[in-house]
Amino acid sequence: MIVDRGMKKWQGMMLTEHVSMLKGFKQGLKREAKPQLDEWDYDAIQTILDIAIISKADTKVKMWRDGEFVYRRGIVEGVDLSRREIELQDPFYLLKLNLDEIVDVTIID
Repeated sequence: MIVDRGMKKWQGMMLTEHVSMLKGFKQGLKREAKPQLDEWDYDAIQTILDIAIISKADTKVKMWRDGEFVYRRGIVEGVDLSRREIELQDPFYLLKLNLDEIVDVTIID
C-alpha cells in the first residue's frame, strides 16, 4: 500500500506573495460598482426621507461602502445638510449616515 504525504508536498509550491495576491483577487471579485443615481433617484430618496421623518416610521437605508452594500434599519430622526448626514435611531444607539453613500431608502411599516 502506498502512503504519501497528501497535500503537504504541494504546500511549498505556494509562496506567501501568491497567497496574498489570490486573497486580493477574490476580494476584488466580490466588489460591486457604485450605482449611478440620477436626479429622479435623488428626488425619490428625498421624498421617502421626508415621509419617514414626519411619520417616525421604521426605515431601511441601503448604502454603498467600499464596494459592497450595507443595510441599516431604524427611525430617521433628522437630516443635517451642512454635514450631509442623516440621523438614524437604531434600537441601541444613534447612527450618523453619510448622504453621499445612500443608494436607496425604504419605509418598512
